[in-house]
Amino acid sequence: MENITKILFDLLIMFAAAKIMVEIFERIKQPAVVGEILAGMLLGPYIFGLIHPSNVETFHVYKVLAEIGVIILLFSIGLHIRVDDILKVGRTSSMVGVLGIILPFFFGYLYTLTMEHNTVEAMFIGAAMVATSVGITARVFADLGILDSRVAKVILGAAVIDDILGLLVLAVVTGVGRGAISYVKITLITLEAAGFIFFLIILGKRLIYRVAPTLNFFKSKNAPFALALLFCLGLSAVASYIDLAAIIGAFMAGMVLAELNVEFRLSAKFESLYDFFVPFFFVVMGTQVDLSVFTKLNLIGAALVLTLFAILGKLLGCGLGAFGLGWKEASVVGVGMVPRGEVGMIIASIGLGMGVISTDLYSVVIFMVIATTLLTPPVLAKMVSKKFVKKKEEEKVEELPVDL
Repeated sequence: MENITKILFDLLIMFAAAKIMVEIFERIKQPAVVGEILAGMLLGPYIFGLIHPSNVETFHVYKVLAEIGVIILLFSIGLHIRVDDILKVGRTSSMVGVLGIILPFFFGYLYTLTMEHNTVEAMFIGAAMVATSVGITARVFADLGILDSRVAKVILGAAVIDDILGLLVLAVVTGVGRGAISYVKITLITLEAAGFIFFLIILGKRLIYRVAPTLNFFKSKNAPFALALLFCLGLSAVASYIDLAAIIGAFMAGMVLAELNVEFRLSAKFESLYDFFVPFFFVVMGTQVDLSVFTKLNLIGAALVLTLFAILGKLLGCGLGAFGLGWKEASVVGVGMVPRGEVGMIIASIGLGMGVISTDLYSVVIFMVIATTLLTPPVLAKMVSKKFVKKKEEEKVEELPVDL
């Protein structure tokens, strides 16, 4: 009973803090997502100490809520993007995803070697550099109401490719860290990921059209909403089971159901879930920010340089991949792929747990993750104002070919 009371009280504090900070940031015309992350930082162990990640039993509950939040976020975003929309920017998204992996990895790898660390450490830092936290960028686009823009579609498509390639990089790096690379595991991950995405893109759309007419036969209230939620959770679970990020399954589920979004008003029905769960993801992320990193003066220089390389790697790699859109939109794609979020932290923590990277290097990565996560939203919001990002009608003038 005592734990339930504490959990409910903590949830009240987190939700209230998130909404207060969002109101403040909306009034000063800054991205709401930054306010939610800062709310978590204020509540975390380094300022007010109201929410402690070290309290494993209760914090696990908050992390589950946060995971549900980001699943709902990516599913809701997927509802606004049809499979055909992604196919139209398939070539560009593929180039963005591939180059957005290669350049950051080698920037991180080579810089770590120059700091006189060994090859395994350099590979882990490179792997931490490749990850993109698409939830940050997606939230900015959702808040601005420009999810139907070509730039948003390119970034979201690239994020799927980024996640798959990032998994392969992580599999190789952890194999090197343990002293043996499992080519079987790498091949299996590749085949599972490709099969999962191919099935949903090619067959999912056809399947959903067959299922849609049956929804009118259900007598229970909100049957389309319930079935959409089952589909979202089901594909998230499948994606997680085959070692893809659960959010990729959620995004793909939303994209497949986008064909039915207007008819059954799915976006409107998911709005309340979105408003409740999504803030917890960003608040919990904020509570895990280790502010003590900023007090280690001997690491600040290395952390700043690594952060610079992290930004340049995505700007150059992803921007180059999207250059066919024109330099303005390409620069937006580059910035949109910059935030590392929790993914970079996870990769660094794996290396630390295996004992193959030092605590100093781990702190440097955490600094880079914090900086890229907090800097991106305000910069991105200024770059993608509604005057700059054209609506669908204007984008149809020059559509990209279908070549995914």
